[in-house]
Amino acid sequence: MLPVFLTKGENPHLNTSNNNQRRFSIVSKNFDNEYHNQQQIQVIDSELSQPLPNADGSTSRRRLTQIISIVENSEENVIKPKGRYLLLFIVEPILTGCFLFPILVLFWDCGWNLTVTMINSLNNYPLAYNLDKGNYTSEDYGDYSPQSLIVPYVIVEILLLILYLCQDLLYDFLKRQHTVVGMILLKIHTLLLASFYIVQWEMIWTILDQYTPTDWTFLMVLSLASLFALTVLTGTLSDMVCSPFVVSYDSIDHCIQFECPLVTAQMDRWKINLMNFILYEFIISNITIIGWHGFYVILDQYLYPDDTTMSAWICLLIGYPLYFPLMYCQYYFEKFNLKYELWAVFSENFPQFHRNIIHALAFASCLFVWRGFWVLYDTYLRIFEIYYETYLLISLLSFGFLSIIQTFSSMNGPLKTIEDNFRCLNHRLSSLIIFVKRSVANQSNFDLGKQMKLLNDNKQFKKSLELFDKHKKNNIETFSSLIITQALKACAHLEDFQRAETIYHLISSRIKDDLYILASLIHLYMQCGDVARAESLFDTATTKTLSMYGAMMKGYIKNNQANKAIDLFNEIKNPNEVIIMVLFNACAQLGTIEALNLTKKVSKEIPKSFHLNPRLITSLLDALMQLGHVVDAHLLFSRSQNKVLPMYGAMMKGYIKNNMANKTIDLFNEIKHPDEIVTILLFNACAQLRTPQALELAKTVSKKMPECFYSNIRIPTSLFNALIKCGDCSSAEILFVKMRKSVEAYGNLMNGFNHDNNPSKTLDLFNQMKHNGINANIIIYLCVIKALSQIGDYELCQSIVKEIPHCFLVDHKIQSALIDMWGKTGSVDQAKQIFEKILEPNHIGYTAMINCYGLNGMGIQSIELYRKMPQQLIDEVAYVSVLNACSHSGLVDEARSIFRNIEIKTESIYATMIDCLSRAYCFREAQELIEEYERLNSPVIVMYMALLSGARNEKNSDLSQNIYDRMKNLFPQMTNPLISAAVLLANVYASSGDIDKASDIRIQLNKSGLKKKIGLTWTVTNGEIYQFRAHDQSHPRSDEIYVELEKISKELTQHGHEYDSSWITRSLNQDETVASVLCGHSEKLAIAWNFVANPNTTRIQLTKNLRVCGDCHRATKLIAAIRQCEIIVRDANRIHHFYTNGQCSCSDYF
Repeated sequence: MLPVFLTKGENPHLNTSNNNQRRFSIVSKNFDNEYHNQQQIQVIDSELSQPLPNADGSTSRRRLTQIISIVENSEENVIKPKGRYLLLFIVEPILTGCFLFPILVLFWDCGWNLTVTMINSLNNYPLAYNLDKGNYTSEDYGDYSPQSLIVPYVIVEILLLILYLCQDLLYDFLKRQHTVVGMILLKIHTLLLASFYIVQWEMIWTILDQYTPTDWTFLMVLSLASLFALTVLTGTLSDMVCSPFVVSYDSIDHCIQFECPLVTAQMDRWKINLMNFILYEFIISNITIIGWHGFYVILDQYLYPDDTTMSAWICLLIGYPLYFPLMYCQYYFEKFNLKYELWAVFSENFPQFHRNIIHALAFASCLFVWRGFWVLYDTYLRIFEIYYETYLLISLLSFGFLSIIQTFSSMNGPLKTIEDNFRCLNHRLSSLIIFVKRSVANQSNFDLGKQMKLLNDNKQFKKSLELFDKHKKNNIETFSSLIITQALKACAHLEDFQRAETIYHLISSRIKDDLYILASLIHLYMQCGDVARAESLFDTATTKTLSMYGAMMKGYIKNNQANKAIDLFNEIKNPNEVIIMVLFNACAQLGTIEALNLTKKVSKEIPKSFHLNPRLITSLLDALMQLGHVVDAHLLFSRSQNKVLPMYGAMMKGYIKNNMANKTIDLFNEIKHPDEIVTILLFNACAQLRTPQALELAKTVSKKMPECFYSNIRIPTSLFNALIKCGDCSSAEILFVKMRKSVEAYGNLMNGFNHDNNPSKTLDLFNQMKHNGINANIIIYLCVIKALSQIGDYELCQSIVKEIPHCFLVDHKIQSALIDMWGKTGSVDQAKQIFEKILEPNHIGYTAMINCYGLNGMGIQSIELYRKMPQQLIDEVAYVSVLNACSHSGLVDEARSIFRNIEIKTESIYATMIDCLSRAYCFREAQELIEEYERLNSPVIVMYMALLSGARNEKNSDLSQNIYDRMKNLFPQMTNPLISAAVLLANVYASSGDIDKASDIRIQLNKSGLKKKIGLTWTVTNGEIYQFRAHDQSHPRSDEIYVELEKISKELTQHGHEYDSSWITRSLNQDETVASVLCGHSEKLAIAWNFVANPNTTRIQLTKNLRVCGDCHRATKLIAAIRQCEIIVRDANRIHHFYTNGQCSCSDYF
């Protein structure tokens, strides 16, 4: 942003009798070495009979050019300049471009900081929050939104009018009495004028930032239109070229006094000054700001969006090649044009065209050069601790250099305008020195507040508080509101309640009188979860500002009390845009029909100007999406003309929320330059789709991402999540190695391994975290417990559970996860102990315990607990769990009773009931249930798999074949389930003695290239996890395992076991027997290894990914009895407890 000082020089309308002589004496003073003929001087004086604009002797460049042309065209007694113009062509651009311009910018930067200090020190006037280069947000300056600047802007314009009209009195006084008092009055007048110009500039700039669209074309047209309007109003803008932050009034006054048709000779000074003010101060000033604003927004947003030193140097490299030749091009062009009659015809027909072209180019060069120096100074000065005295010293030194450079101007050439500007700078500097003496005490505090805010904006909250602690020892009572609010803001983000309490006690006497501190305290308490204290502060406040209402509403949302936020909104009479945005956020969190109706109602009632705020539209889109109104959100989005990235993000997030990930990807493809948030949402959409196409897209986007994106841990985390859920675990592991290791990253990777049925790697990561000294949180322990549930080993679970801190063991999520874990390890008693310790179990706890009973064949206990469960807690998962328990225990009548009482039957409930009926061989009833479901819904393959599994148990080959054929017709694209169905069908034919058909099915599967799911068994011995597959010989002690297996086989034969060939679905090879094939099953190998590792073991635990076969089930019962060892096997459906009496907990119902 480039604020422009629009300052007024001396009064141009003090007409005296010797005005012409005064002006000419200045001209002759600089030319007396070259023009000596008095008669020639009289000729010049007669040509200058019309009055010039400036009574003090300064002239516009146009008139000065005319004087020089008159002198140079005289034929008598004229001494030629002898190379002076050539010298000026070289010296003046070097002086002004290389020295004057950067020093002017440096002086402006320092003067700006001093002026801002003045405004901020005036009893913390709110506009001071808007004046630090636009870095403050609505959260910082509370209720003072851009709309609230309109009234102060009118006040500033009125004050400027008063100062403008009073300046004639001041100049008249100085003319009569050139005293010290008069000079002091002049300095004060200049100080006030400059200060109000700064405020005027900042307010207009803030309003333009809010309401002007950032479209390149629009801004360019607006800026060019502003330049054209200025050209029409002023006749020439050449004086604006020389100094970008001081606009000389010469050309403006010339326009009003001689060319403006509205001004007549009969008007007195007051009327002329009033006309000047209306035309220049009100109209031209605002148009000028609009022009600067448009070009600067284009420069900042499209060309060099980041204020870096690299962009600064690029700006200088672009601006200087234009700046040097154009800075004084107009003056030299007219001089040489008059002398050599260049472009004479063109100038006659278009007298202003070439001047305007030169000005437009010079204007552009000033933009680039000014921004370059500004960024450099702003970057390097802020490296040091800049205090008030330092800014003052730099200002004095820069003004000294300006004065030195001024002395090099030997004629009334282009530097004459800058000479006029020196005088304005002198007034301003002197006036600021007066102000310095009045406000030294406030500057250090203001700088401290600015430094703390800069640290907070960069999320360096700890450093901000360290800076506060460093200065608070002796100055806490004099600290400004800005310092206190920034300290409280840092505490809120760090949730450092203890330090906040310390600050509270130090400033307790100021809280009631300072609304900003009060709002910050409310925000702090809400962030720390102390809602009651925040409410107490809010209720006791005598004056409640909108910022306080906003802090309360945001706090309620953070603490999941959105309904209270809505109640508070209803108390506000005139909500602003920020309040309405918070309301939409509350409605999105609440997710009720009432919230939806309120969202629609408020969106229709808000002023049309609010719809120009993209942040408000974004929050409205998010609310509609979260409330499920995708159509309304899509319509609002499509109608929005200024679509910003947050709006795209809200739509993409909403599509994911409503399970429309494909539309999220379509929307992503419309974005030319996606940011980090949009990229994260894309990866989340890919994770939701879980398709090969989604995986390919995620990989493609990740390769094109800038490297800086990886510094945001959420991006690699979301990418990793997409890779895991799309099935590419190898790429996910490679990515994790490159990622910055955090608790969140470990949690996501563990969750991915669990999802990929690789629990051992989850435990490896947990051990790695402990080795690296990273403390685990609840999410990590939930992932570890999930992995332990998948492994299902009692001793391993017991060893790791002991490491969980007691504070986590009382958490409901951890307790429910532990119940599920102990249930899946077969330790029902320990699961029951945890459940009974929970005072008020939630629906997850009840469901986990019901499922625990069901897995372990305790169907009666499952039903009893289900009956005790509060009705309001029963959900779909509870229904499925109790029906599943009935299914595994053969409680068909109980299952029918529960099923009939369910009001809303979902797909999962139907599938579980069909499984229960199929296990009881009630196939007709199961098929009727499928038909009932399919009257209103599409067929589901899980229901047919349950029916086929029951037919396999009954060895009903005809029914199995019919079911399989129907599955192929209904679900031709579902490859993996059809493979499992084919294996089941082959087992049916094999069990019924039709080995040929079973072999044919196997051969067809092999020819198709499709592979069935490999049977695996896991077991834990001496703390190590071992995995086995059928006929596995990869174990280092494989020879010992097969020797032990042979020994077990002989023991089984001796005790009357006969190997069941019906579980073999292929033809035997010549070197194979039924016993050798069935003894090679993975669960028998795992049992043998346990006896090899621990010959006297009394407990063996196995986990199998498929259902245990009938032969292994009968053999394991006998092994448990022979070796007097309890064996627990968890297969894909349930847990089998093989007791030492030769019985199984499933009662052979599996």
